[in-house]
Amino acid sequence: MASLSQNRVYIPTTARANQYILAEFKPSDNFYARFTYTEQCYERLTRQLFALCDEYELHNVHLIANDKLPVVRFHEEAYYLQTKKQILFFYNPRYHEAHKCFNNSEIPSKKIRFLFLATGDELRSNAAIFHTKVKKVLNTLQNTLLEGEAQIKVRDHQHLTYDLFAKAKGSKESYGYKLRGLHQRYQSRHCSLPSKHNEMTYATFAIPITRTIKTQFQHLLNKPTLNEFYQQFYDAFIKECTAKNLNLASMIANGTTPIVRNSKIDTNDGNSELQKLSFATGDDIEQYSHYWQSDKLVETMHFVIVASENDEQGIGHGRFMNHVESVIRAMIEPLAINKERQDITVRFFQHISYFE
Repeated sequence: MASLSQNRVYIPTTARANQYILAEFKPSDNFYARFTYTEQCYERLTRQLFALCDEYELHNVHLIANDKLPVVRFHEEAYYLQTKKQILFFYNPRYHEAHKCFNNSEIPSKKIRFLFLATGDELRSNAAIFHTKVKKVLNTLQNTLLEGEAQIKVRDHQHLTYDLFAKAKGSKESYGYKLRGLHQRYQSRHCSLPSKHNEMTYATFAIPITRTIKTQFQHLLNKPTLNEFYQQFYDAFIKECTAKNLNLASMIANGTTPIVRNSKIDTNDGNSELQKLSFATGDDIEQYSHYWQSDKLVETMHFVIVASENDEQGIGHGRFMNHVESVIRAMIEPLAINKERQDITVRFFQHISYFE
């Protein structure tokens, strides 16, 4: 039997927690027809949504009706950044509150999304309470303004973000996590979820292509294409993943942001901003992939490692994350990276989705 320490991963106490719930539905033509104009539809929705959020003490909630994908990140300042395909939400859960509507009043949105951002302290400990409050808001909307509309799809996202080399920078304290699955955690806290749901767990890390790395690999960067440069990192990545029996992984170095999906629901796809990665977590076969452009040197290389269903085993994902950290350390060791000055940011993601 594996020891207790093998089933826990020790993460710096400076790690940042995030949680948000994204709920969405596809409005019918009849839904929009109930209102005099599109803007009125969004006004009615936001009024009822924010009134319910006040009732259930949900303090940072947004309605998105412009068909852009929300991406949530931690920041000491609260602000929103819109691109052609995304809305990036930056906030500190301890301090920032907001109720906003993002819409295009001229074109009815194909999807209407409700974004609930968790606030306060101890987000992981209070995750089930937050989820329960959101479900109450959604149930009320379904029974009133959204009656007769398509089912709402709910996605609960939780992140832990930390610098792998925090200890080298003086952050000596750490906390041991078992990283249990969301369904298991919620059941133990009396937050019921449908038996039919999809759950995904994965980790990402990024290696910035700094001046020192450019100098280290100048002989490859001076070649007619960048294929050998990227291939060297990809080969090292896959070698380490294979050694740790991590069979679901991808490297992205084409300037896009990776988003991870279950192959039961979605397929690989990409656009100018996003690279969608689809994995079959129930299969035991290797699913490795890479995305780069031979004529484009990016600022950052992104790496994704997805947990299979066998990686949880009812204990948690602590062992999985220990293996992920081993992969990262093995890749970083030969590189010209100053651990005391540069960050290697690791993000641990847990997602669960279902139709309400």
